[in-house]
Amino acid sequence: MKSAAKNILESAPPSDIAARVDAIDWGQATRELDAQGCAVLKGLLSPGECRALAALYPDDSHFRSRIVMGRHGFGRGEYKYFAYPLPPVIAELRPSLYARLRDVANRWNEAMGIDIRYPETHDAFLKRCHAAGQARPTPLLLQYEAGDYNCLHQDLYGEHVFPLQVAILLSEPGRDFTGGEFVLTEQRPRMQSRPEVVPLAQGDAAAFAVHHRPVQGTRGTYRVNLRHGVSRIRSGHRHTVGVIFHDAK
Repeated sequence: MKSAAKNILESAPPSDIAARVDAIDWGQATRELDAQGCAVLKGLLSPGECRALAALYPDDSHFRSRIVMGRHGFGRGEYKYFAYPLPPVIAELRPSLYARLRDVANRWNEAMGIDIRYPETHDAFLKRCHAAGQARPTPLLLQYEAGDYNCLHQDLYGEHVFPLQVAILLSEPGRDFTGGEFVLTEQRPRMQSRPEVVPLAQGDAAAFAVHHRPVQGTRGTYRVNLRHGVSRIRSGHRHTVGVIFHDAK
């Protein structure tokens, strides 16, 4: 018998997920990505979908590996990488979001003088990853409790990297947890790091730069490096889904 969580996750037809992604104001999101390296995509998942995804965490049959952050100096808390086949909601979000972010990725690379361009479909990009030995799925489910945090980092898993990713908050701030803000830092050449706290509600997503992005200066375009993390959870439990578009070795 299917679990209630699995029923909820399979109840949203692919066309509904794709329509939700298409309904986002991508003009505004693109302007925010260009200006700040991050954009909030409001209401990407319903509360029911959020709870159903979070409820998958104890069932190891959905995952290929578990990482305890403290063992690796990543912070405190833990996460699990999904196995293929991905949960239907994640499997539909990945290509739908990629299709909307691909033009930004290609434009950024052109501005930074990077020759790499990304194909029209996510499936074609995954074939590129898999041909290079990057065949392990990277979408992940993160779990934090009071006192946990995620150090600033970049999710780079091999030679082929899609330059944007998406994190979706599954828990409700103020009810399920306190603290635990999503944080970005941006390091510009010869300048101090600039922090950015990104406010998210349950079901909201942050689309953001994985590694670097172009910034227009007085002497032309230059690259800035970005890292992301999560501040200390003060109470409760916090779950997040990370949608990364490249696969790992």
